[in-house]
Amino acid sequence: MTLRRHLLLAAAMAGLSSPVRAQAPARLDRLVVAGWSKPITEVVPLLVDADKGFYRAQGITLEYVPGAGGGDAVRNLLGGQADVAFTDPGSFFAALDKGEKLRAIYDIYPQNVFNVVSLRRSGIRQPADLKGKRIGVYSLASGTRQNLQVLLHQVGLSEADVTVVVTGLLNFAPLLQGQVDATAATDTGLAIGRRRGIGEVDVMEVGRFLNVSSDLYVVREETYQRRKDLLRRFLRAYRDSAAWMIAQPAEAARLAALRAIDASDPALALEIIQLRNAATVSDRTRREGLGALDVATLQRAADVYRQLGLVQRPIDISQVVAGDLLPGH
Repeated sequence: MTLRRHLLLAAAMAGLSSPVRAQAPARLDRLVVAGWSKPITEVVPLLVDADKGFYRAQGITLEYVPGAGGGDAVRNLLGGQADVAFTDPGSFFAALDKGEKLRAIYDIYPQNVFNVVSLRRSGIRQPADLKGKRIGVYSLASGTRQNLQVLLHQVGLSEADVTVVVTGLLNFAPLLQGQVDATAATDTGLAIGRRRGIGEVDVMEVGRFLNVSSDLYVVREETYQRRKDLLRRFLRAYRDSAAWMIAQPAEAARLAALRAIDASDPALALEIIQLRNAATVSDRTRREGLGALDVATLQRAADVYRQLGLVQRPIDISQVVAGDLLPGH
């Protein structure tokens, strides 16, 4: 089955084939999502409610709090600025390790989208070649840094063997300018870099070593216990919005131009949306629906993070994820 057919099947399983037409309730419940980024094309499913009404149809008025990495999203969640965090597993694990009471309730991107990129002329071809090199990351609180550590671990290296340089989201400019020898990024970051002329590169995909989810929806345990109805409605709305983006990528790209801060290039916006659509589905989501959580893979990731020393305590994933709020449960 082709990727396109997989994506269309995922949309069909999510139960959405046309724009939302349901009448929104008179009273809307406010729900705030803390993101890892500014309102960019990648998070279009959270930005288009004025146009599509997915959240209003579930009785929700949705707000988005930007961040600079998954750690920011968790901090905003724990600080009371948000009800739900859009964050990476590493930031989730780090908070659990500190004793925070959290639950993962939805797998946004079950595919690992992180990579480490070097210019072809640098001669950096494989993880072992990173020893002694300067490597860019989005921020110290981002999944790029944590996935870099995972990649280094595969060849017996650690952060002590490299120099980590914070470069921000547009980190291919420092690579081209020679400020770093390689840069940790995502598939969409690489797409942007290629559009801007980075030239020939070598790409080390972290998913070849650990294909764990890139991002999850995480809530405080108290919120999970006390606001299940609201969270169920939110996940239903998000699932519908994600399925719409899968089924209608061109429309999603058009709306990104209106709602996202980085969508001035329509062709690039469409490419980013297609990459995110691909990351949204997996064998499990094809069987169980969008958002299905893979406990075994998350447990493997938590164990790797402990081996890396990124967390100190063992984490029992079965106790900190919950699939009962997913649509259909």
